[in-house]
Amino acid sequence: MLIVMKPGAAAQETDAVIDVIQEIGLRPHPMPGATRTAIGITGNQGPVDGRRFESLPGVAEVIRVTKPYKLITLDLRPEKTVVRVGDATIGGSELAIIAGPCAIESRDQAFAVAQTVQKSGARFFRGGVWKPRTSPYAFQGLGEKGWEITTEIREVFGLKIVTEALEAPHVDQIEQYGDVIQIGARNMQNFSLLRRAGRSHLPVLLKRGMAATLEEWLLAAEYIMAEGNYNVVLCERGVRTFTQHTRNTLDLASVPAVRRISHLPVIVDPSHGTGSAYMVTPLARAGVAVGADGLMVEVHNRPELALSDGAQALTPSEYDQLIREVRAIREVTTPIVNESRIETKVA
Repeated sequence: MLIVMKPGAAAQETDAVIDVIQEIGLRPHPMPGATRTAIGITGNQGPVDGRRFESLPGVAEVIRVTKPYKLITLDLRPEKTVVRVGDATIGGSELAIIAGPCAIESRDQAFAVAQTVQKSGARFFRGGVWKPRTSPYAFQGLGEKGWEITTEIREVFGLKIVTEALEAPHVDQIEQYGDVIQIGARNMQNFSLLRRAGRSHLPVLLKRGMAATLEEWLLAAEYIMAEGNYNVVLCERGVRTFTQHTRNTLDLASVPAVRRISHLPVIVDPSHGTGSAYMVTPLARAGVAVGADGLMVEVHNRPELALSDGAQALTPSEYDQLIREVRAIREVTTPIVNESRIETKVA
């Protein structure tokens, strides 16, 4: 159920509605907007009688939500969510770039890449402290040593740290040393991890599962938001198909599809979406052109020596070229988002 307050509703009137929701044992999710506040309701096992709210002061209307998701929708928040990470944003006017190696391998490697990322003007540094690998014998990340390195990178280069949590206890460490919690494709439906991330004060970057439908992906985001964390970024990273020329199939159609349903920002990962470095820049260009709020790109100073995913990592010079190209595209295209569609306007 969704309660829409009048544009001029006082804060006390909104608080009174929230109090009633809590008194009947349900959970309110207030979402202030540009012109009015909407309050989502979760925790109900069946229909809620909306008539009890209709006569409360400041209430404009009560809407019964029939979709499986309630909090991620444009019905609750018509305005686009802008996720703020300190002085950086994802979903705002600036194209968000999250760049770095698949895994933190050494101080020299991480610092060399971080310097490239900083010089490009990007605000976010990605680097796995722990790595989920298909083989138990593959490199699993540096763990605690990796945190020492990323902490230095944050201090020296001023970059925001984005790293993946493989299990719920990892969130505690990211809250201490990082800036954005990444939930990887393999964990998209790890519900205990989603709930723990939902109780965090840090933003969450949620990657689409390798075989996940759009609805399953959005419902995973709903799990996080239902716990009270509304700072969620969706990341399209490709799905498994029958193709053999790419590691995954990057579903760029998901960007406008998400726009039609949700207020959450969505970024594209062309590195995992293709698995081949020569495809990354073309797909990054396409991602920006269809309206993505940002990109997540793997960069390595020596990809041929990378301990994980070297085939899809860009060299520093290749990365610099990508940045020039996608920013040029961003400058001449302005996303125009409304509740039904996304268009691209040429400036």
